[in-house]
Amino acid sequence: MKRTRWYLLVVGLLISLLAVGCGGGGTESKQSGTVGDQVKHKIIGIDPGAGLMKATDKAIQEYELKDWEVVEGSSAAMTAALAKAYENKEPIIVTGWTPHWKFAKYDLKYLEDPKKVYGDAEFIHTIVRKGLKGDHPSAYKLLDNFNWQPADMESVMVAMQEGKEPAAAAKDWIKNNEETVNKWLEGISTVQGDKITLAYVAWDSEIASTNVVAIALEKLGYEVELSQVEAGPMWAGLASGDADAIVAAWLPTTHADYYKEFEGKFEDLGPNLEGTRIGLVVPAYMDINSIEDLNK
Repeated sequence: MKRTRWYLLVVGLLISLLAVGCGGGGTESKQSGTVGDQVKHKIIGIDPGAGLMKATDKAIQEYELKDWEVVEGSSAAMTAALAKAYENKEPIIVTGWTPHWKFAKYDLKYLEDPKKVYGDAEFIHTIVRKGLKGDHPSAYKLLDNFNWQPADMESVMVAMQEGKEPAAAAKDWIKNNEETVNKWLEGISTVQGDKITLAYVAWDSEIASTNVVAIALEKLGYEVELSQVEAGPMWAGLASGDADAIVAAWLPTTHADYYKEFEGKFEDLGPNLEGTRIGLVVPAYMDINSIEDLNK
């Protein structure tokens, strides 16, 4: 009798193992086959023409990912696809950058880039039009003083992602960080209704920083207009004088082409945020660590 029970136990265990191996569900089954097969050889991108997209096209060539496709879209479409995949523990590869709220909400990792296609750490610069210092010295001084940390930017982005309007999220951050903001404003003369136009791209990071700077300028008495455009028109508008400033220039890689194209037609006030990064991003549950692994 004891042998019969033992035999039935072993048979039952084998049947269970076979069921799992034949597609019994779970995260592991969703990640069978090569990484390329799992994601249908697609990398979910953002806006066509963005520096991150150009770098990804270069990565496709440098790493000889012949069967791979970069899907154009937008920042919002990319994060929506990531959220859906992450919720279902499905594999996905997206173009990503830091700071971004997705790193605070999800457990993600960058794929290693041994060929340095995406470059090293990036910086976000403040760029102003020629002549701004003479026309609006108070705005120029504030823009030159503006500097914050990735954690600051991410806190505004998370508030926005959770449903707050950008202006409201920015006001809350300024209220909770008066010491930092007062350093930006220290010794600057106020004005009465002078108009300033800030241009920005529709990335959550740049929506956050531009709204924060806009409210700081309003504290000085400026009437601020926000102009949301694509990256190319943003730089062109700055060079032509249609926009007064941007706090959204990712350098030296992401916006390198625009910087070179319009060089001499703007003034670079230097980084307002250090410690940024761009590259290919995957959920931490995926068994892949390097871009080189995409060919396996």
